[in-house]
Formats: sequence, C-alpha cells, structure tokens
Amino acid sequence: MTRVEQLASFVVRASYDDLSKIARQQLKIRVLDALGCAIGALEGEPIRLIRAQIEDFGGTDCCTMIGGLQTAPDRAAFYNSALVRYLDFNDSYLAKGETCHPSDNLGAILAAAEYANRSGREFLTALAVSYQALCRLSDVAPVRAKGFDHTTLGAYAVAAGVSRALGLDQTKTAHAIAISGTAFNALRVTRTGALSHWKGLAYPNTAFGCTHATFLAMRGITGPLEVFEGNKGFMDTIAGRFEIDWTQEDLGRVTSTILKRYNAEIHSQSAIESILELKREYGFTAAEVTQVEIEIFDVAYHIIGGGEEGNKTIVRTKEEADHSLPYMIAVALLDDRVMPEQYKPERILRHDVQGLLTKVSVRPSEAYSRRFPNEMPCRIAVSLSDNRVLVKEKQDYEGFHTHSMRWETVVQKFERLSGPYTDASLRLKIVDAVADMDSIQIAYLMRLLAKVQVP
Repeated sequence: MTRVEQLASFVVRASYDDLSKIARQQLKIRVLDALGCAIGALEGEPIRLIRAQIEDFGGTDCCTMIGGLQTAPDRAAFYNSALVRYLDFNDSYLAKGETCHPSDNLGAILAAAEYANRSGREFLTALAVSYQALCRLSDVAPVRAKGFDHTTLGAYAVAAGVSRALGLDQTKTAHAIAISGTAFNALRVTRTGALSHWKGLAYPNTAFGCTHATFLAMRGITGPLEVFEGNKGFMDTIAGRFEIDWTQEDLGRVTSTILKRYNAEIHSQSAIESILELKREYGFTAAEVTQVEIEIFDVAYHIIGGGEEGNKTIVRTKEEADHSLPYMIAVALLDDRVMPEQYKPERILRHDVQGLLTKVSVRPSEAYSRRFPNEMPCRIAVSLSDNRVLVKEKQDYEGFHTHSMRWETVVQKFERLSGPYTDASLRLKIVDAVADMDSIQIAYLMRLLAKVQVP
C-alpha cells in the first residue's frame, strides 16, 4: 500500500464518534471564528473582483456563496475560502518549521458537504480530517525552508476533507489526494518581498483546484499513487523522507490550533497584546514613544520582523501591513486596537503610523526560538521621551493553546466582524446553527449564510 493509500484509509475510516467532546467543541469554535472572518471580508477589493468573475462566468447553481449567489462547488470553494482568508484573522497551527491556517479548508468542505447534502456531523468529521492532515504534514514535512508555500501541504488536506465530505471510497480518495498533491506545489515567494493579493488567495486557489480534482476522482480519473515516495515525488523533490503512521492518527489535532485575538499575522499576537497592556498600565501616548525594541523568536523575525522574507518598514498595502510587525505595533500604539479598519488604505498611508513604525526594531532571540512553538515568547521595551523604559515579557496570549479563547469571546468576535452585513436575528441564528451543528444539515447553515447582505 502506498503512503497516499494509507492516508486515504485514514480518511475513509474517520468517524464522528472518533471526535472527543473537546475536539467537537473546538471545531465549532473555529467554524464560527472563520465564518465571522468570512462575513467581515465581504468588502475586500479582491473579494469583489472574484465575485464579479464568478458572476460573469457562471457555474451550475448547486452550492452557496456567502451572500446569496449560487455556483459550482469548486467556485464556491474558491470564493468562500477567499472570504475566510482575506482579513488574515482566522486560526493557525504552529509547527517548528511551518505555519498554516487549518480553517482555510472550510470553504471547500462546506461546498462538498452542501453538494452531497451532508449532516453537520459528517461536515465536522470531514473538517477534522482536513485539520489532522494539514497539521500533521506541517509537523513532519515542512516546506517553507525549501522555498515552497504551506499551501503545498494544503493540497493533501483539501482533497482529504473534500473526499470525506463527498463520501468517496478509499480508492477514489487516494486518487483525489494524489492528483492534488502532484498539481499544487506553490512557491513561497507569495509571502516574501512586496506582497500582493495572492497572499490571501493562494490557499483559496488550492481549495478551488483540489475540489475540482476530487470531483474528477469521484468520476474515475486516476492520479499518481506514488505521489509521496515515488521517483520525483514529494519526498524526492521537496520534503525529504518523513513518516506518519496513519493507522495511529486520531482527529484531535484541532485542539492544538490557535485563534487570533488581533487582526494580525499569527506570530505577532503576543507582541501586540504586550504593547497594548503596557499602554493601558502606564497611560503613555504614542507621541511620547521614542523607540520600541522587540525581541522575539526567529520564525516571527524572519516572516514579519525584517528577516529573510524582506524589509518590513516599507508598508503601502493591506497585505504588507498585516505582515509587518513594526506597522502592527505602531498602529496598536496609535489606535489602541488592531482590527480590519487598521488596514484601510487611508490608515496605512497616514503620516503618524508611517513615522512611528520606523521607531520599531525587531531582533531574534535564540532563547525564545528554542521555546517556540510550545510558547509564543517575546520581550518589548518601550522608550519614552521622559527617559522611562517600560518592559513587558510574554509567553502566550489569549487564543493560544495554553490560554484558550472561550466560546463567548469568539461569539463577540463574530458579532463585531459580521455586524455590518447582518441583523441581530440572523447573527443569532448562525451562532445557534454552529453551536447545534451535531443536529442540523449543512444545507440549513448555507441558507442562513445566503441571507448575509453583500454591500
């Protein structure tokens, strides 16, 4: 049996009964969190462009786009995944050499579950499968250091989850995963240097392509079953050798994923919480700040602090701003929050934040790097014009797996993000549907999401 067939066996074998009570609750929390992110993204520029393209090109009316349009499953997967991802506010998983966003799989699995008329239980099982596949591959087969994007691993996760939602057998599931894993090996340049819309659309594109591939496999199209271990396969060309015994895997990895308290790149969360706490504790203003020095783990330094993925003091767009620790710290000092409005073009380009971000320096700490990813440590020193130096050190934040975010807090986040596009009655119905997902059909949730008002 090839490795992809072993993974397919795990996918087909997975059951709702395999989910612990904690895992079920954590999945629901992440679904509600992701839906809030999705609804809150409806006015994003690339979202409008994607919606216009789907309206122009059409597609069979069998799956729901959030906001009411109907289209083909692969296009619904693309659009709804783009919504979940655009704000860069959805969940994350931290492995030593890789960071991913497991709820990026939500749009594809919603589309497949709606197409196949699945129950909420079946949907949760498929979603848990995709979480497990993406997180475990991130653990043992990271690709970032090789120059590939984490969406490369996502191809296996999307195909696994969509196959489970469609109810494919082991053979067709294996071929769906094999096709997807072969076809979507994406470059890390998406997240280095001058950032573009593609930073938020790379995984939605994977969701689109792998949903399409899985439907092809459903009809009998075959793929290279030696995608992992074969000559010029994934191990040979990208990841190197690794082992996962899929017969020993459960569906619990969702409990190790983390949520964002602030609308900012995941590795910035403890630093942003630190700077806001310092400001509240000491009552200083941004105008008094002469310097901010941040020590942080090496992954954060390289991705958002000016390390190997490029200068982070040149910030002109939303995509550059939410991946610049200097910008995020500066705007937090000025506005006392980091939410979607901090990424409006007029906010990004304002002189106050552009000037303050140049006073923020970031350097890696070897000691903190050794503690990552079990912790998210940082130390911030703020120098003020009256010669005071204020210091705070943190090891996690509210939303990290050591400091979990409660259901009530996620409901508040959902309310804030979805408020402009829904009324109170609709929000309550969506929250209740997610809370009761064990006893509903996915079609019911999608009918609610169709009522969201697109601007």
